[in-house]
This record gives sequence, C-alpha cells and structure tokens, in this order.
Amino acid sequence: MDGHLKIDDVAKQSGLSKRTIRYYEEIGLLPSPPRSKGGTRLYTQEHVEFLKKITITKEVLGFSLQELQRFISLQNAFESQRVDYRQVVDPRERKEKLIEIIEILDDQLEIIEEKIRKILSVQTELVSLRERARARIEKIDEELSKR
Repeated sequence: MDGHLKIDDVAKQSGLSKRTIRYYEEIGLLPSPPRSKGGTRLYTQEHVEFLKKITITKEVLGFSLQELQRFISLQNAFESQRVDYRQVVDPRERKEKLIEIIEILDDQLEIIEEKIRKILSVQTELVSLRERARARIEKIDEELSKR
C-alpha cells in the first residue's frame, strides 16, 4: 500500500465526507482509483489534489454538480489535448491541437461567463430593490419633517 491512501485519509485531507467522495466517483466526477485484492480503494495524492480542485471550483464558481461535471469534463479534455500536443512534432498537427485546445478553453469560458451573467442579473435586482427602499425612506423622512 506504498503511496496509497485509504478513503478516511482522503476525506481528512480533502475536507469532504467519505460518502461525497464515493458519490463523486459514482457519477464520474472523480476517476475511479485502483483497488486492493480485498476491494479497498487505493487513492493517491493526485486524487486528493483533484478533489480539492473540484471543491474550490464548486465553491468559487457556485456550480451545480451538473455544471461541475461539464466543467471538469472539459478540463480533462484540455489536459488530454495538452499531453497530445507535447507529443506531436508536425507543425500542422500541433496547430490542430492548439485549435482544439482553444475550443475547449472557449467552452470553459462560456460556462463561466454564463455564471457571471446570472450573478450580475441578481446583483442588478438587489441594487434596484435597495434604491427603491432608500427612496421610500426619503419619502417617509419628508412626510415626517412636514409634521
């Protein structure tokens, strides 16, 4: 079990529950770790780092699990293309790989931009409500000063 971690260790290091870790594996968000002969999952530090990245992405961007799955899927595609790019020698093939990488990054950026649009919409509504409340306070103050 050299270099391998049990789910308890992964849970402690990642800050997630064992149930969440298993669920992320079940829905394909977390790559399945190899298992021991006894069936115990054998996680690595890479799994822990990946889970931390998922958590940060989910918290910072406010992603639902479905959005997170799509974003991580694109991230995995990006990493795969990066590896392929490094192995390609022909300039035309390298250019094609770079075009594919740009398309993946554009998709990821579109997901983030949509989230930003939604956040800005909520912010605009809240600012409007606040201004209306302030205007009402001013009217009340005017009425009170006339008394």
